[in-house]
Formats: sequence, structure tokens, C-alpha cells
Amino acid sequence: MYIVTVAPECAPIAKVGGLADVVYGLNKELQLRGHTVEIFLPKYDCMRYDQIEDLHVAYENLAVPWYASAINCTVWYGRLHGLNCFFLDPHSADNFFNRRSFYGFNDDSIRFAFFSKAALEFMLKSNKRPEIIHCHDWQTGLVPVLLFELYKYCGLERQRVCFTIHNFKYQGTAGAHVLTALGLHHPEYYYHLDRLGETYNRSVLNFMKGGIVYSNFVTTVSPHYAWEAHNGDQGYGLGPTLNTHQGKYGGILNGIDYGMWNPEIDPLIPSHYTWKTLENKTSNKNALRNRLLIRDGHKPIIASVGRLDPQKGVHLIRHALFYALDRGAQFVLLGSSPVAQINDEFWGLKHRFNNNPDCHLEIGYDEELAHLIYAGADMMIVPSLFEPCGLTQMISLRYGTVPVVRWTGGLADTVFDRDYAPKPIHERNGYTFNDPTPAAFEVALDRAIGLWQYYPGEFYKLMVNGMRYDFSWHQSGTHYLNIYEFIRDK
Repeated sequence: MYIVTVAPECAPIAKVGGLADVVYGLNKELQLRGHTVEIFLPKYDCMRYDQIEDLHVAYENLAVPWYASAINCTVWYGRLHGLNCFFLDPHSADNFFNRRSFYGFNDDSIRFAFFSKAALEFMLKSNKRPEIIHCHDWQTGLVPVLLFELYKYCGLERQRVCFTIHNFKYQGTAGAHVLTALGLHHPEYYYHLDRLGETYNRSVLNFMKGGIVYSNFVTTVSPHYAWEAHNGDQGYGLGPTLNTHQGKYGGILNGIDYGMWNPEIDPLIPSHYTWKTLENKTSNKNALRNRLLIRDGHKPIIASVGRLDPQKGVHLIRHALFYALDRGAQFVLLGSSPVAQINDEFWGLKHRFNNNPDCHLEIGYDEELAHLIYAGADMMIVPSLFEPCGLTQMISLRYGTVPVVRWTGGLADTVFDRDYAPKPIHERNGYTFNDPTPAAFEVALDRAIGLWQYYPGEFYKLMVNGMRYDFSWHQSGTHYLNIYEFIRDK
């Protein structure tokens, strides 16, 4: 099968969040299975160019119709760890992708509207005819709109679109000027509530809604998050649209790259281990303590790794620090926040606990340290207010580090409470709580710490249970291929 992925990110060259990991991991899996895959990305000036091999011009003078004229583009080709990538480079006074940052500009909607049109224009003029076009998040939500309303009449009539939503909170909106730029006439047609019209703001068009309406299939990144978006408040206003299109909507759990996150082969940890040699994990715990100057002792290490974003339940992470120390545990944190106030708060906590021998806060990100924490900690907290999928808990399970998580989104699909999950005991792998409150979190933490302290044999079994789960891209890749085949044959 010939599959083209159109996306705003791809790890490790253009990464803001988990979307980038999905684009890389899924395409790598599809290619390993023998499919032809290509990835279309903007040519950002802030990409990791050191990770791209054989970067060269593949197509010159791609004239993309824009308003009453056209913007000329150069299309570059390069290989990303064996994956074929094409980078669209517009030559425009708007300077769309040369801003030293991926997102965060007032004209983000128009930037990615152009990227969506340029991607289709490149397919058309270079005679690329993929069977499947896989689009990711609001930045590419206009691709299926343009394909159906314009490009199917120009030679792209057989292409089918799978649209994956990574976070419903960010939907992408713009006024009627985007229609003029794209050459989509009759604004009243596109403003209709059955197309791109916003229910709560009739003056804007919704890119994500367009992706849902016009795609052949819509996925999100875990089954439970799909349910929450459809039936709860996680759809951020798109629940009715999902209901209308529920016949082509579902959740597929993201995978993780076991080539990168695997204690059997991880080059960034001092001692390798499997679920059969789990006792070797102790060496990594000792190494973590030595690196962070935490004292030795018969105490569990509770860890937090990731962005200190409000979505992640920052107030609960802070509470866990104090609770862990009160319960005789040790606490390690690695992360930073895009919110200055939160970052300042955790810098304050770092200074406050600087001399505490049972605590270390590392504000920032360090790839090597992240691997050592996963391998050396006993428990990992993920108290997210909402979590479309989450990678932290799946990585933790792979490393035999017991996750303590809030029961939401992808966390609910991957972590099964040792005491209450409706699964056989050998399939339970962590602890969960429902209410996003300190009291509810304490109950889950208390059960985890208590098992570690008083029933070490049972805690060991829980670690083994987690390590035996398979959250690789192999299973997720199978689900996506089933969708591709389903929509291709329609």
C-alpha cells in the first residue's frame, strides 16, 4: 500500500509533543511491514537538520495558488532514519516556517492552511497518487476538505483520508479570509453547521471539524479518549459532530518505540534487565541515587517525568512531593512548564528541597536522565486532568516501574488497578484513582507505597505484570492498516 502522511511534526526532527512520536513510530512500523510510506512536513528553520540524511531539492517552482496569485515553493527530500520525507519550503513575504519556532503565532491557522494546500498541490503536480493520505491534528484538517471540494476534480479522485486527532482542545479556527486564500468560494456553504461552521462562534470556521466531516475515517489516540470526546466534555464542542459521524470514528491506542524504550537494550542505563531478570533493576536505582545525590536506604522512589502543563495535574504532582516525603518515600521529578508561573513555582520547590537527601527536582529535560529515572524509580505518577493517550505510563510499565495514574483517556486503557480492575490478578499492573483531588490521589499512592513496604513479593509481581504488556507499534499498526484497507475499498 502507498501511504502519504501529512503532519506538522515528526520526531526527532520537529517535535513539540506526542504527535511527533506517533508520526515517526507509526510510519516506521508501516515501512517495516513492506508498505511504501512518505511523510510531508513544513520545512521549518528550527528542525534538527543533523538528523536528516541526503537532504536535497526534489521539486522546484511548485506554484501553489494563493489568493488571486500563487506562492512558489521548493520541495526538499531527505531520509529520517530510513523514512522518506518531503519538506515544503514556501518562498513568501509571510515567512511561514522560518520563525525559529513551530507554533505560537497569530497566523498559525493561515500558515497551516497554506501547508495543507501545498501538500495536495505537490501530490498533484509530481504525479504522486497514494492510496491513503493520513493527516494529523487541526493543522492538516483542511486537507480532506480541499481534496473533496477541489482536488478530486483535478486528478486526485481516488485518494482516501484517515484523520487522527491527538488533542481535541486545540482545533484551529479562522475567518472567511482563509476560504479566499484557498480558492474555496461560497462562504455560506462552508459556514454551514454540517461542514466547518462553529456551533458557538458563527464567525469562524473550524479546521478540526472540517477534518472530521470530510475524512473517510477519523481516529483519536486511545479508545477511552474517543469515548470521552464523543460522550463527555473532552470533545470541546465537537461531540455532536462526532455523534453524526460515529460510523467512521474510533480510538486506536498509540504505541511506543521499543527500539528506544527497552531496558533489555537501553544504552542510557547502566544495567539491562527483563521481567525474568528484574532484580537487575536495583543497580539502576542505585545509579539514579548516586547521580542525583539521594541517600541510600530502604525506601521507594516515586517519580514524575514530563511537561508541567496544567493538563498534567500540576497541583497533584506538587501534592505528591509532600505526601511521598511524609510517607517515608523519596521523590524525583524531571520536567519543565510552558507556563512561567508554574515553572517559577517548581524552581521555588527545588530551592526549598535542595538539601533534602530524599528529594531531587530537575527543572528542564535531560534524555539520559529520563531513561535512568524510568529504570531506577519504583513508581511513576501521572495524575493528568485529561490524557488523550500518554506515553509516560507505557514506558514506565516497560521498565517495571509501577504507574499511579488518574483513570482518564489513554491512562484508563493501559493501567489496570491492582485492587479493583475487572481483570485477572496477573493482568493488573498499577494503581488508578478517579477524582482529580489530593484526597483521591493519596488513597492510590497509599496503596502503592503500602504494597512496596509490607508486601514486597506482591509488588514484584505487579512490576512483572507491567513488563509483560505489549504496547509496541506492532498492534497499533495492525489497527491502522485495517482502517486503511477498509476505506481504500469503499
